[in-house]
Amino acid sequence: MDTTAVAQTGTEGKNWGGGNQPLKASYGKLMMWFFITSDALTFSGFLAAYGFSRFKFINEWPIADEVFNHFPFMHGVDAPMYYVALMTFILIFSSVTMVLAVDAGHKMQKNKVVTYMALTILGGAIFLGSQAWEWKNFIKGEYGAVETTSGKILQFVNTEGKRVDLKEFTPVAERTRTTHEAKNGLWYTSEKELMAYDVEDVKSAFKADSNLLVRTMDLNERGEKTVLSREESIKILDQTAKEVVLGANLTQNEYGAPLFADFFFFITGFHGFHVLSGVLLLIIIFFNVLIGTYEKRGSYEMVEKVGLYWHFVDLVWVFVFTFFYLV
Repeated sequence: MDTTAVAQTGTEGKNWGGGNQPLKASYGKLMMWFFITSDALTFSGFLAAYGFSRFKFINEWPIADEVFNHFPFMHGVDAPMYYVALMTFILIFSSVTMVLAVDAGHKMQKNKVVTYMALTILGGAIFLGSQAWEWKNFIKGEYGAVETTSGKILQFVNTEGKRVDLKEFTPVAERTRTTHEAKNGLWYTSEKELMAYDVEDVKSAFKADSNLLVRTMDLNERGEKTVLSREESIKILDQTAKEVVLGANLTQNEYGAPLFADFFFFITGFHGFHVLSGVLLLIIIFFNVLIGTYEKRGSYEMVEKVGLYWHFVDLVWVFVFTFFYLV
């Protein structure tokens, strides 16, 4: 009979020594950390997919400085990434005010909690408004382009290499009919909105202006988009131009690969949904602070828990900003 002694640990027959607050965190905080961890994995998967897709289509991927170069009330001014950087600063600053609100809660300073939470809500609201403005400009587009039969994008530049707005040299197409809608005629069918500019008119106007050249999405040895000669530009337009593209949506993108627009809408939209959820939660907690709910409980832990979520949202944006806009 084997009489080998079993090592004793001193915990046999006892509950786990961590008590009812593992890591000295309450149940609510632990659940928030579990949620943040799972959500972080979700965002990581999205950004990884974005990275792989960008690597696959690297030669036709849009240059962020040329896409996000708008600034409010400064129409026509090239301000690459300035507004996105301002949005990022506002969101990060709201994280600072959230830290101050949590610290004031620990000290049971209700008035300071109210002030700093109000500033946090304001920062989140400004960020959401700024993101909506970015979406509007991205969808509307700025210069226009032509899509080829193979799905590639051709843009227009002058002899100095500066982008030229398609609408500046192409007349608006004359239409003999309007766009067919389901409410007019067959109820089960409709068609895509007719473009204001016809591809044949673009070709004719391009040939009439000797200062125009075509720029493809292919990168040259300097990492810049390739500008074709005048003869090559006319040839590629005549042989491959299919339709005019204005702005970006889920199927077309005047800036380059349509997949870029898909990821832009999905990743920034998913993050924007998190910011919106955070702002709504902050507003609810804010009003609870105002009516003294947490003062009566003797604890502002709810402020701390929503603060954890808000810091996570801010941190995710730092990664989105870095990988989507900067790299």
